Amino acid sequence: MKYGFVRVGAGIPEIRVADPQYNVEEIEKLILKAQGQGVEILVTPELSLTGYTCQDLFFQQTLLDEAEVALMKLMDFTRSMDMIIVVGMPVKCNIGLANCAVVLQKGKIQGIVAKTYLPNCNECAEKRWFTSTHDIKDAKVWLCGDLIEISQHTIFNTPSCSFGIEMGHDLLAPVPPSSHLAMMGAEIILNLSAESSLVGKDDFLRKQIAAQSARCIGGYVYAGAGFGESSTDLVFNAQALIYENGNILAENLPFCTEAQFIFTEIDVEHIRSERRRNNVFSDSAKISLAKDCVFIDTDMMVNHSFELSRTYSPHPFIPDNKEALDNRAEEVYNIQTLGLAKRLKHTNCKSVVIGISGGLDSTLALIVTTGTYDLLGLNRKNIIGVTMPGFGTTDRTYTNAITLMKQLGITIREISIKDACLQHFKDISHNPEIHDVTYENSQARERTQILMDIANQVNGMVIGTGDLSELALGWATYNGDHMSMYSVNGSVPKTLVRHIVAWYAEVQKSTTTREILKDIIDTPISPELIPAHESGEIKQKTEDLVGPYELHDFFLYYVLRCGFRPSKIYMLARHAFSCSQYDDATIKKWLSVFCRRFFNQQFKRSCLPDGPKVGTCGLSPRGDWQMPSDASSASWLKECESL
Repeated sequence: MKYGFVRVGAGIPEIRVADPQYNVEEIEKLILKAQGQGVEILVTPELSLTGYTCQDLFFQQTLLDEAEVALMKLMDFTRSMDMIIVVGMPVKCNIGLANCAVVLQKGKIQGIVAKTYLPNCNECAEKRWFTSTHDIKDAKVWLCGDLIEISQHTIFNTPSCSFGIEMGHDLLAPVPPSSHLAMMGAEIILNLSAESSLVGKDDFLRKQIAAQSARCIGGYVYAGAGFGESSTDLVFNAQALIYENGNILAENLPFCTEAQFIFTEIDVEHIRSERRRNNVFSDSAKISLAKDCVFIDTDMMVNHSFELSRTYSPHPFIPDNKEALDNRAEEVYNIQTLGLAKRLKHTNCKSVVIGISGGLDSTLALIVTTGTYDLLGLNRKNIIGVTMPGFGTTDRTYTNAITLMKQLGITIREISIKDACLQHFKDISHNPEIHDVTYENSQARERTQILMDIANQVNGMVIGTGDLSELALGWATYNGDHMSMYSVNGSVPKTLVRHIVAWYAEVQKSTTTREILKDIIDTPISPELIPAHESGEIKQKTEDLVGPYELHDFFLYYVLRCGFRPSKIYMLARHAFSCSQYDDATIKKWLSVFCRRFFNQQFKRSCLPDGPKVGTCGLSPRGDWQMPSDASSASWLKECESL
């Protein structure tokens, strides 16, 4: 298992009903294809050796014997393979016939799992041929010369992962076997199925698998019967699906007349991380009803050549399509406005103060505040926007700040910080020609002092503008822009801030407002604490100093959400940004910067103001991220150096 990934596959062979010898040859073709792709676990459909639609032929000894012969042939075929292969077949037992999944590896039967819930209504009549697992529980059967126990709940442990099996309608039970299996440790669920195709059923099935994989916090591999099944009354559309934590990773083209095969990687390390942090899941596992679960150990699965086949978005905080992105932006905006509305109502505060720089963050804070005032029916004139030109302020950002405040109908105050800062430099004996951290932070703290004092004047509160990405990097002046009385942007990553402002611009009726917002979006990100170029353009660009925010947001997501180590994040970043301008050296450089700053700047996050959480990643010390300010980054940086 490299980087925590297990490569899984779903294969749907082209079969003939009641012809196990033909079917096993087709399964062998899929196995060879899977082996060529480095698949470690391959699952085939329900009753794949015989066909699902044999009906009363299941009572014929010839079919049952031929199925066993076919299984022996398959065992011999896989004798030198590390891959785990799961096939479906009818298995004879003392009191009847069981619909089973047989797990093979290296030419041996590792285990047999029987279907738990047999559908027996409408087009389904499985109880006519098969016996429920409740009746054959703990039964032992002779199969291919070995005495093997048929189990209902079985966990197959490998050095790479643990997996369990359910079949077909098992998924649709009020409490599916997969729920018990997951609570007992199965990280991947395999479903051998033979669901017929009916109008609306495919979409329903997708929703069920997505929900179950999310509920189980695990992977789910589904292989459904296909074209070769009998069409006397039903059609089987050969559906193959692979999910992880509610997200689809791979799917085939259904309604195909040929054999189907899909594969991808399931991130077992991510699954384990999610389960560790989810106490509801662990508490449920303690009271699981699956106390009779059987555990079977298998050998190491070996994928000699690892190359990631699944895709990773370079922008994990940003949905892939515009409709979803607009919905995300509106939802985050609504969370922010509702959070601020509660704080204003609780404090009976009618006035707020915001520093407006003409940049993205202060723009988002401003539009959230105006939206909150509209929601509460308050007068926007009680929003006091303060622009505070300094040594690095450019005409572009100044003009945008003033014009935006006018367009939004708030009260505008302009207070230059130059004279105050020069006096401060004189007081502390600092040369204003030296543009160091003292020069920069003095300006940031002067601005914060002005905002706080105006808030005292108007009996109001200061609205913070800093975002999640800045908090992760510590790109804020301690007790300067780091501090406020309510921080509306505190859990919004920088890459998402831009899109929320863009969404807000699109829904504005005023052309002027839209154009200003678009120009703010296009303005380079900068604290503007260093004098501009002689041409008037911004000289101090944040991303030149601390690195591209899209890279840092990528690192941040996989550190906070998944707890991945630097080597895995580096690998994922190379994969996600493979078509971008970032080469390996650039990614390594900024990953090292991220790790160093993330640890060194924790002291700023240990005393953050209140603010609404909007997504699954947050850095609030009151619940989202609790970390000692003096934790060592040595292990992380050492791994970065070795990349």
